[in-house]
Amino acid sequence: MSTSAKYAGAAERWSEEQYADSTAYLRHRAELIVSLGPRLEPGDRVLDLACGDAGLADFLRRYEYVGVDASEEMVRAARARGARAELADLNDYVPSEPVAATTCFRAIYYARDRRAFFRRVAGYTEKKLVFDLNPRQYDVAEVRADLAAAGFGAVSLRPFFVPQTRALPAAVAALFRAAERTGPLARAALRVRFTYLVSATAGGGAGSER
Repeated sequence: MSTSAKYAGAAERWSEEQYADSTAYLRHRAELIVSLGPRLEPGDRVLDLACGDAGLADFLRRYEYVGVDASEEMVRAARARGARAELADLNDYVPSEPVAATTCFRAIYYARDRRAFFRRVAGYTEKKLVFDLNPRQYDVAEVRADLAAAGFGAVSLRPFFVPQTRALPAAVAALFRAAERTGPLARAALRVRFTYLVSATAGGGAGSER
C-alpha cells in the first residue's frame, strides 16, 4: 500500500484524532524542540519530516516552519492549516537551504538506512536533529552510535510523559511533565511505557547527556 493510499480519508483532523489532548501533547513537544540541546531562536528555520497534517506548526509560530510528508493527503491537510508543506520522502528530501533544526516524530522507522538518513540530515542541519525514540523498540546505544557516525555531537535524551491516548487534568499533566526530570525513576518508567525525545547536536560537538 502506498503512503498516500494508507492515509486517504484520514488526513483531515489527523492531529486532533491521534492525540486525546492534541494541544497539551503538541505544545510540550514544541517546547522541547526549542529547549532540548542547542536552543532555537525566534526566526530559526525548523524542518519537520513526516509532518502529517502539520499540527505541530501551530505551536512553532515564532519559527519558520516547513513540513515534509510523503502523503499527498497529509500535505493538503497541512496546507489547509496554513502551514508550508512539501511532498517528498524523508529518505530523499534535501531542503533548498540549510535549516536550524530538523525534526522527525513517529517516523524514524521509515528510514531505509538509519545511519544514512542521519548523515543526510546532518548535511543540511545547522543546530540539531530532534526525534522521538521508543527504548523498548530501539537500542539507545546503537542509535547514539549511528548519530556519531553521521557527524552529530552531543546527544540529549529527555523522557516524554504526556500520554498520547489519554487526556489528563491540568494538575496531573503538570506532575507527569515534572516526572520527566526524575532521572532513575523516569528511566524505570520508560521500561514499560512512554518514549524519549532525543536532541542530537549538529556539527560534531563532544560529549553526551541523559
